[in-house]
Parts: sequence; C-alpha cells; structure tokens
Amino acid sequence: MQTVREAVYGAPDRDLAEVAAGAVQLSPLVPGSTAIESIADGSLDAITLLTPPGSLERRYELAQALRALKPGGALTALALKDKGGSRLRGELEAFGCKVIETSKRHHRICHAQRPAALTGLDDAIAAGAPRLVEPLGLWSQPGVFSWDRVDPGSALLAQTLSKLGGDGVDLGCGVGWLAKAVLTRSKVTSLALIDIDRRAIDAARRNIDDPRARIEWTDARGDHGLTGLDFVVMNPPFHDNGIEDRGLGFAFIAAARRALRKGGVLWMVANRHLPYEAKLGELFREVTPRADKSGFKVIEAKA
Repeated sequence: MQTVREAVYGAPDRDLAEVAAGAVQLSPLVPGSTAIESIADGSLDAITLLTPPGSLERRYELAQALRALKPGGALTALALKDKGGSRLRGELEAFGCKVIETSKRHHRICHAQRPAALTGLDDAIAAGAPRLVEPLGLWSQPGVFSWDRVDPGSALLAQTLSKLGGDGVDLGCGVGWLAKAVLTRSKVTSLALIDIDRRAIDAARRNIDDPRARIEWTDARGDHGLTGLDFVVMNPPFHDNGIEDRGLGFAFIAAARRALRKGGVLWMVANRHLPYEAKLGELFREVTPRADKSGFKVIEAKA
C-alpha cells in the first residue's frame, strides 16, 4: 500500500472543485495513474472525485476514497445531476458522512469529512470489485465497458470476421472477449491488446493466456508504437463520461490506419447511426460493408 497525502479521481473542473497542486491521480482511465486500491488505509488528508455515472462503480470509488482518508480527512465528490450527482449525498450519508451539498452548472457537489466510524464500506467495495463473471467465463469489473455481458456489436464483429493472419491489434480491447475470438485463428502470429482502462487491462491479463498476445495499458488514440500491422479489429467507444462523442470513433479510425501496413485490413463494428464511412473513405482505399444487424454495422476497410 502506498502512502500519499492528497489525491484526485478524474478531471473535475477547477471552477467546481479545488484540486491541490501535486495531487496524485487515481482514475483508472488515466494511463500511468496510481490505483486507488493501492493507497494505504487512513493515509490521505484530502481527495476530490469526479465520480463515475454507474452506481456500483461510483459507490466502490467512494468507499475506497473513504477507506484511504484519515479520520477528519476532506472528501469532495461531484457529478452531473443526471449522471449520479443526485444520488451522491444519500450514498455518502449511508457510509456515515455528514454532507454539505451545493449545486453549480448542473453538478451536485458534496463536501464531507471522514468520520471516525464508517458503515457499509466493505459491502460497497465487494460489489464493485473485480470478479469472475460466470456467464462470460471471464474476469471483469463494474465500470468496464459491457462488464457483465457480451456486447452485441462485438459478437456481430466476431461472427463476421473473415480469415485473419499475421500481426494485429485489438484497439480498445476491454476484458479481452473479442481478442480471444481472434486468437482462435491459427494464422494470427501476434495480437496486441490496448485499452485506456486499467481495470479492463487487469482483467484481460487474467483472461488471455496465449504467448501471441501482448497486453498494454495505453490510449489507443495515442502513439502506441504499433506500425506495419496486417490487421486491426475494434469496437470503438462513442461515449465520453456518458455523453456521445463521435470524435472518439474518428480518432480510433485514424489510429487504426497509422498502425496498418499498406494492404492491411481494418475490421470494425459500430452503431448503425454513427457516420464513420466518410472518415474511412478519406483514409482507406477500399471500404466495404460486411454486416448490418440489430442496430450494428460491420465494416471492412483496406489500407
């Protein structure tokens, strides 16, 4: 367990909550950040959290934050009112905190000091912890994309994929469900798995036991050093903090093209309404629809 003094989870707007200079970043969505689970009990003086929208994930992070705070330590938690903010006060009070709540720019902002006695932390941590999801046969954790079910888009992509071989990458690999399907193909010589979510990467490392796989915690949109690949598979995200952002998909498409050799192939799935074809046409010499079912589309693009 690490001992630090002040910490921040996520990137709260400085106009809504103060964050101390040098505060340790704890968000699993920031590659290289410190895991909140590694912070020693009672070691923090203060923590500020931009809390996630999912209730299991949010209560888990709040409980971990309170565990890590020393008695009397300061906690500030905030979220958009319709993204969990309306529940924050009640959740903190259920842990035994006395809460001062304010509102600003559609956010609920809760201030509390850690009481000497807390209730319900163990239950909240257990409910949000990594676990083996029996129906999937895979390790996962609340907060990870499609954490307890097979995403139907990924399932359609796996069903549609034609022959794959050589070196490839799964951009935004999640817990590794799609990668496991790719690795059933004997002509695949290597597969990199990349995701921005540390929890997904931790799960993928437990789920993938194949010497051809290399698993890395990094932003798929950035400079991950992969070039000259034969294929890319991906189910790119299109929400950022619960808000639709088509730019994420465009960035994934550009990253896929940078990773491919000339003649390499991208296989991607997306919700039917997302307008990715024009961007694909700009960057790839051949773009072919391969499947359209249940609100999802699969596209093959050749570099």
